[in-house]
Amino acid sequence: MTLPLAGRTALVTGVSRRRGIGFAVASRLAALGASVFVQHWRPHDLDQPWGGDDLDEVRHGIRSALVDGGAFGDAEADLTDAAAIPRLIDAASGLTGRLDILVCNHAKSGGDGSILDMTGDRLDAFWSTNARSTLLLTAEFARRLAPPQSGRRRPGDTIEGEKPYAEPTGRVFWMTSGQGHGAMRGEIGYATSKAALAGITRSVAAELLELGIVLNTVNPGPVNTGYMDHDTADRDVDGLDEWIRATPFGRVGVPSDPAALIGWLSTAEGAWIVGQVLTSDGGFSL
Repeated sequence: MTLPLAGRTALVTGVSRRRGIGFAVASRLAALGASVFVQHWRPHDLDQPWGGDDLDEVRHGIRSALVDGGAFGDAEADLTDAAAIPRLIDAASGLTGRLDILVCNHAKSGGDGSILDMTGDRLDAFWSTNARSTLLLTAEFARRLAPPQSGRRRPGDTIEGEKPYAEPTGRVFWMTSGQGHGAMRGEIGYATSKAALAGITRSVAAELLELGIVLNTVNPGPVNTGYMDHDTADRDVDGLDEWIRATPFGRVGVPSDPAALIGWLSTAEGAWIVGQVLTSDGGFSL
């Protein structure tokens, strides 16, 4: 059996539910041979209609996917606290002594609204969870892989790497949404924070590439992680079944769909795809 990620270690954020994309990504990377460290913040789930999952079952599920001596670890961390980010990177790196892959899957859901509902606090909550923490995680990850920078480096100075690179020195994945393909009514705070990540992908990817780090952003389209189920939906689902039947495949995504893409992009075969916002939505945006 080929294990293209054997010897690699991945940090996946936002892994607290077995129905979540983060759980599917962590399991996929584990099945490809990686050691996996996950971050969770259960208080967020407890505020949602679907509630919190059993974290022991989440841990068991990912451990079950490990192969070839892969290791597993996890930590609870509030990523809106900037001080928690280096501690999380330290913990993930300490699992095996290295960190090769960062998947920023975490996101704030709920508490959003239309433009008439926007307040400074509401916008800040989405920005700090979805965008600011992703940028800070990426920065901390990159610092650990960067060679010493010469002289007294000023903000904005060119990043010095050690080209040429036979293969990527690290992989980073961001998650965005479909805000570029159509209106997301009632989700202004969420869509704004995700649009920021999509909009800055090329700039950050160009800088990271100086260090050999490959960044791509994934838009998974509508993936049912429980928010489309009638008994746990966080929105009006009247007419949902008819809408789903009208989509190109006649179904919405499942977490294993984006996980398969991220898994492949993490391998050597996906190394030449850099700085892209990749829509993997089964044709939904068409």
